[in-house]
Amino acid sequence: MRCFGGVGPLQDNVDWRMDQWRVERPDIDPAPMGVVGRIQRACRLLERELRDNFARHGLQIWEFDMLGTLLRSGPPYRLTAGQLVEASMVTSGAITNRIDRLVAKELVTREVDPLNRRSVLITLTASGKELVDRVVVDHVDLEARLLAGLGGREQEMLAGLLRDLLIGLGDHATGNPLNP
Repeated sequence: MRCFGGVGPLQDNVDWRMDQWRVERPDIDPAPMGVVGRIQRACRLLERELRDNFARHGLQIWEFDMLGTLLRSGPPYRLTAGQLVEASMVTSGAITNRIDRLVAKELVTREVDPLNRRSVLITLTASGKELVDRVVVDHVDLEARLLAGLGGREQEMLAGLLRDLLIGLGDHATGNPLNP
């Protein structure tokens, strides 16, 4: 536990809630609530920071996610709509709406695949690539600042523990949807 000025361990909002549970229901060990509650709160706090950062660039989180997915796919920065569905884990209806919005912003193009007329190709435009290239640098810097309260070894440990948790919850790598 971390201490502040030698006064004793620092407490977070979850500690306060767990103390209440211990008083109200001493027959229940609230330790799992502490873990899940902290993950939920961290997610909300991190998402707020990420959302605000992307908004400064005129983007929403999902827009950066899709543009980043296209950039990570490598040249020619093109995926099928189906590959984007797999990479983003949203429904095909939602992906269509999202693609429409990115096309309207001229960040991606949409065209029928000449080799498979049933498939649609989504390609990062030059302005979309320039934007995501610029934003990703700011994004990584922000994430580094958000994690600065943990040392490098602590970040590695946390990443490993969270990986184990996700795998235990069924989140397994099933292959790379970007390179089928």
